[in-house]
Amino acid sequence: MMENNHGTIVLASASPRRSELMALAGIVSSIVPADICEDVLPGELPADHVMRLSREKAEAVAEKSTGRFFIGADTIVVLDGAILGKPVDANDAVRMLSGLSGRDHEVITGFTVFDKTGGNCVSRSVCTEVTFKKLEETEISAYIATGCPMDKAGAYAIQGGAVHFVRSINGSYSNVIGLPMTELYEVLQTMQAVE
Repeated sequence: MMENNHGTIVLASASPRRSELMALAGIVSSIVPADICEDVLPGELPADHVMRLSREKAEAVAEKSTGRFFIGADTIVVLDGAILGKPVDANDAVRMLSGLSGRDHEVITGFTVFDKTGGNCVSRSVCTEVTFKKLEETEISAYIATGCPMDKAGAYAIQGGAVHFVRSINGSYSNVIGLPMTELYEVLQTMQAVE
């Protein structure tokens, strides 16, 4: 595992997928979930929305936690310019997956690295284009029955039961899981949080 030069890196997220990605990259971090309002502001563009939420998550956790570097992230699915958040129920999941069926959509993750000691804050967004195959109603129903879609933006997880829905990806794979690791790592290097 890679040791941090300047104290603990804190991941402001309850997502086990994000913490797994951090570990795979060899980044030692502690996990402190953020609790913020995630509503979209009037007129807010998708990339601006996820960057704002990632910054608010990082800063909220930094206020109540020890450590130097705080990472916040937020991921959304965008179809025809509309943000698809987490489904509110099974019917909402059916609506989302039916809409994504046979279509291209974007997965956008905003992330922020906040240096509590230096007061420096860097936010970025990364967009990946994803194409779904045409989904049968039975496939959608079977996937929803697993419960997996209910806490996922756009009602699916590429690393889980929806892996066979995805025909192609243009861009960062880890971004679709919830954290664009190449771009995040580069920011951490620039801020001297990792070697």
